[in-house]
Amino acid sequence: MQEDFLHYIWKHKKFDVSNIKTQANDAISVVSVGQHNLNSGPDFFNAQLKIGNQLWAGNVEIHIKSSDWFLHNHETDANYDNVILHVVWEHDTDVFRKDNTAIPVLELKNHISKQALHNYEKLFSKSQKWINCEADFTEVDDFKIQNWLERLYFERLERKSETIEQLLKDSKNDWEAVLFKMLVKNFGLKVNGDAFLSMANSFDFSIVRKMQSNQIGLEALFFGQSDLLGTSVQEGYYLQLSKEYQFLKNKFKLSNQNVLPVQFFRLRPPNFPTIRLSQLASLYHEHQNSFSKIMEAKTLEAFYDIFSLGTSAFWESHYTFGKSSRSSKKVLTKNFIDLLLINTIIPIKFSYAKHQGKPIDDDIVNLVQQIASEKNSIIDKFNSLKNISNSALQSQALLQLKNNYCDKNKCLQCAIGNSLLNK
Repeated sequence: MQEDFLHYIWKHKKFDVSNIKTQANDAISVVSVGQHNLNSGPDFFNAQLKIGNQLWAGNVEIHIKSSDWFLHNHETDANYDNVILHVVWEHDTDVFRKDNTAIPVLELKNHISKQALHNYEKLFSKSQKWINCEADFTEVDDFKIQNWLERLYFERLERKSETIEQLLKDSKNDWEAVLFKMLVKNFGLKVNGDAFLSMANSFDFSIVRKMQSNQIGLEALFFGQSDLLGTSVQEGYYLQLSKEYQFLKNKFKLSNQNVLPVQFFRLRPPNFPTIRLSQLASLYHEHQNSFSKIMEAKTLEAFYDIFSLGTSAFWESHYTFGKSSRSSKKVLTKNFIDLLLINTIIPIKFSYAKHQGKPIDDDIVNLVQQIASEKNSIIDKFNSLKNISNSALQSQALLQLKNNYCDKNKCLQCAIGNSLLNK
């Protein structure tokens, strides 16, 4: 038995509310269960209860056993002075107020249906499971699942917006600089994301603004700050970048002392940092006002058009310095652009709209539902239980569900868990 389950039972009145009494045999009528408090203090604020003939307004505290009151030291905490009802699974001791009157107690164990207890025990059984509800996941109504996934998707956007808010603060409210840093990080993907972001943080975005007409200068800046120009390679383009970087380093007093090293290991050549940084330089060379263009774009095709770009000419026949390869146009693929949309563009559009007080939820849903579902082990496992991920909205929501609910046993805060408990 968990206190969270008793919170759920009380909050949703999942017990026989028509015939409940205190341990002192006074009838209880629940006018309002109160406001669920997820922080410190009593579990429910501002409840309204009729106990006997008296109407009470105050707080409700919930425990497995009455004696947990003392285990948690509530008797010394003034926040609990206004508790009007102590709801417990098992009553094993009385608790008194400062005036020596006993706090009324409601013992729940005889008021909860056997079916509710069975559903709870099944959901939280200790057998090894990928998620608690995997045996019954297919029974949950599709409409309920999809509604919950849409809520989870916006919950995930809200979490991402916290990162954007911090970047905005650090950038003194420069949205262009925030976009740049988010794009740089996501151009690095999982392997080089942190290293790329540390590179972007190593200089002021104003330098990029000044250099946008000079594609070689942008590459020299990105490569040099990423410490990719620190070896001796006798190759014309490498020497040109090195010379340009030394000029920029002196002009702007650059330092890459705190930049994390980039990795090539276990990356497919198209994802090498050299290729991604060159594509990033092409993006900022070709689009002088990236932020405004991205904010104005509405359709998936418009975004594909903005990010339809490749590398500088040198990288069409190279993946690394000093070694040539078969010539090919190394353009951003639609799959890669989709990742940029999911992880950078849509979160920034969402955050920017919030700042302007212009909700664009419908536009975001319409856009993200056009993007194909991501493919990874978590999404594959959910789809093996029930084929529910058909777009990036669902795949992002399922990641939120697994990481923030399933893995943390928060079934009682989950619409799917609630549905199974209410069977």
